[in-house]
Amino acid sequence: MMLESRNISYATMNRDSYNAIAQEWDSARQVIGTLEAKYLAVLLQDLPSDAAVLDLGCGSGHPLGTAIVSRGHQLTGVDQAANLLALARRRLPQSRWIESRIEDYCPEPAVAAILCWDVLFHIPRERHEALVKRWFEALHNDGRLMLSFGGSEHPAFVDEMFGKPFFYDSWAPEPMQALLSKTGFTILMGEYTSVPDGGRDKGRYVVVSVKSPAASGDARTPG
Repeated sequence: MMLESRNISYATMNRDSYNAIAQEWDSARQVIGTLEAKYLAVLLQDLPSDAAVLDLGCGSGHPLGTAIVSRGHQLTGVDQAANLLALARRRLPQSRWIESRIEDYCPEPAVAAILCWDVLFHIPRERHEALVKRWFEALHNDGRLMLSFGGSEHPAFVDEMFGKPFFYDSWAPEPMQALLSKTGFTILMGEYTSVPDGGRDKGRYVVVSVKSPAASGDARTPG
């Protein structure tokens, strides 16, 4: 189903749907994938063991959160789905879990690393620039960002997962990488994990980038 993002309460839809499928989602996310492990290793490379790591859209805290905590890092997870956070709190009680929309959450400064994995494409693309700037400001110099987003220039749409509706919207890889660069990030790696097939699969692209200390943060909306 196609739609204009401004005509839908996307956050309420995604929150309610993730709450409804929390157990199914958690069951499907029991093993960290090879590619996920590769990107996470780049994100966390050379971090001290007690470094502060922020997971935006943390879900149930597994498997990425578990991998981060196993390295001794101080994990803060943010998610708007209370049922997923309940699973995360039971699984990793030593970590900090915050119920909030990503758009409403202002990170504390001097974060060593931020990941936003399979979440940004649930937020209308016109909001992405402000979020990227906010994350840039929260990271300390040489802090890293691991980000996945849509792999094609496609209008906002709704699709189903586990029988529930979810909102999707994203910049394509080229303008999204341009936004990251203009904000002051240096891209360390970027690649498709799923190439658009012209049908239901709109593609997925992953970038790991680092905050450049001398950057001015002069970001402009991608065109």
